[in-house]
Amino acid sequence: MIIRVRSPNGMDRVEVGLKDTLAQLLEKLTPTLNAPSPDAIILTRDASRQEILAEFEQSLLSLGLKHGDIIYADIAPSARPSEEPANTTAAAKHASERPSFVQQEPVDNMLEKSDGLIKRERDAKMCKHGANAMCDYCMPKDPFDSEYLEQQGIKHMSFQAYLRKVLAEYKIHGDISGGLPANVPPPLEDPDYCVKPNCLNGHAPWPKGICSKCQPSAITLHRQRFRMVDNVEFASRSLIETLLTFWQKTGSQRFGFLYGHYDPLYDVPLGVKAVVEAIYEPKQGWEVDGIKLAIGSEEFDQEIARADAAAEACGMKMVGMIFTDLVPTGESNKVVYRRHANSYFLTSLECRLAAYMELKHPNPCRWARGGHFGSKFVTCCVSGNQNGDIDISAWQLSNSAMAMQKADLIVPSSVPSSMCVQEPAKSRYVPDIFYSYKNEYNLQVSANAKPAFPVDYLLVNVTNGYPREPNSAFRTNSAFVLENREHVDHQVQTPGAIKRHLGSAQGNPEQLCILLSDFHLLVYLTSLDVLGQNEIALIGRIVSQPMEAEQFAEELVQSAGWQTLMLVLNEAADSDLNTSAGSSSDMAAANAAIGSAASSAPNPSSGAVNSTWACRHCTFENSGTADSCEMCGLPRNQ
Repeated sequence: MIIRVRSPNGMDRVEVGLKDTLAQLLEKLTPTLNAPSPDAIILTRDASRQEILAEFEQSLLSLGLKHGDIIYADIAPSARPSEEPANTTAAAKHASERPSFVQQEPVDNMLEKSDGLIKRERDAKMCKHGANAMCDYCMPKDPFDSEYLEQQGIKHMSFQAYLRKVLAEYKIHGDISGGLPANVPPPLEDPDYCVKPNCLNGHAPWPKGICSKCQPSAITLHRQRFRMVDNVEFASRSLIETLLTFWQKTGSQRFGFLYGHYDPLYDVPLGVKAVVEAIYEPKQGWEVDGIKLAIGSEEFDQEIARADAAAEACGMKMVGMIFTDLVPTGESNKVVYRRHANSYFLTSLECRLAAYMELKHPNPCRWARGGHFGSKFVTCCVSGNQNGDIDISAWQLSNSAMAMQKADLIVPSSVPSSMCVQEPAKSRYVPDIFYSYKNEYNLQVSANAKPAFPVDYLLVNVTNGYPREPNSAFRTNSAFVLENREHVDHQVQTPGAIKRHLGSAQGNPEQLCILLSDFHLLVYLTSLDVLGQNEIALIGRIVSQPMEAEQFAEELVQSAGWQTLMLVLNEAADSDLNTSAGSSSDMAAANAAIGSAASSAPNPSSGAVNSTWACRHCTFENSGTADSCEMCGLPRNQ
């Protein structure tokens, strides 16, 4: 499609793909506008230059841009060429260390424009000056002030406060949205415990040779002083209640991925909160004492990719994961208090999974030499508290834990509270690892981390809670059938289930908008491959822009993809409307209806869906042409 861009140089037409992000558009505009870099370009929706487009990771469709739209571009004043020659010696020195273009989280871009200072009122007893002056007793404090954080009970400073503390060493204060001066190198860098490749010290490359310059230094583990996310906010209590329903029905544990967005947290100086709008439960094996996940398999990755696409259409992303660890005590509504300071908060196996997921979701940061620093991915556990009530705890793994996982230095232990250090191997270099602690004489001492060390040194605790005024982005009052719960609720996600969910809302745009505002429904619609990207983007805008939802709904029902979906529903509903168990014959009829409707519909937006079959023993819906059920393992035709 074509996007028209109006700038001081005139009108330009830029050709972009349907999946292109805002960052890719900026890269295409850089030579056209003669900008020094993509991040020097400011894009706005209108000529007033007030609504700035800063969601760099989102696609143009999810931002509401369509073929022929006009946006406005300008070069940031700080990036415009100066009349006086600049001293580029320092800039050239650090050019190789600076990332070319980093798509930071919008919340980080927003917080960088704030000075972050903690305002204090004039002290009537200590301040002897007038109202327009200040002294040491009323002067604003820095966001990383240790005395203030201790008074407020804040154990870890926020990432932005930590960044200001680092920048203070370079005499940089206040608004930092303009970036670093040319003579200052990027101050942040993730720890790296891998052997440095391409060493020029005259020896054979690792693992045949190694020297003091390319081998990692000894590691001393400390508890991390900052955290990338300060709070996890669940948009609705029903999110956790739905997760608990599974445990109440089966007595087994459940796992889910958290989808939402990041917002400022005003209770903490320059804080960030992860707002959870939906929980997606992937295909998993469930037990009374644990969960089995096929992470890394092709089928699992495809399933998560569909959920990611649905979340992106709504302006969201994966922000973390959650799992239950609940054991009843025998008393009414009471569970065992298992996770505490004298046992463990997260097991070593859970820590390694969290570190793996954080590595897959690094935090983009233009202040880091590699373009990434830490991760905003959070891990939540639903377990019992000291009163025997069900409670939620949230954690992150430290940057050192991520680096140790990346270098393959750690492995889970049979003792949940201890993490083992890997043995050296032919292709694995293991440096000396220590951890510091206070002994019985209150002295700081170091201990060798081999063969194992406490997992507490890898953890960063995060607060959690619910908003004072719930305002969930998904507004449906009649939830769609949950994914991967066929063996519990005896309900299967089929076209007939969509027909039942939408009901008679086809002629009521307002009610249709509410019923379409369901994350699980959107993921299933994405998996059907009946609606095209334009229709999925429209449903995403119905969710993310409720004030204009009815306008988008009218555009949706007139699209070719929606007409194809209605034809699929009409043909498939006859076969599975009267059942909730999802038998094999019903599923086969529904899938056959999808294929025939998609092939016979005029101008379909995409092809037919992938063939699936339901196990007649456990009703689990299998994909592909497997001869046995992936859930129960029984033969397909017996």
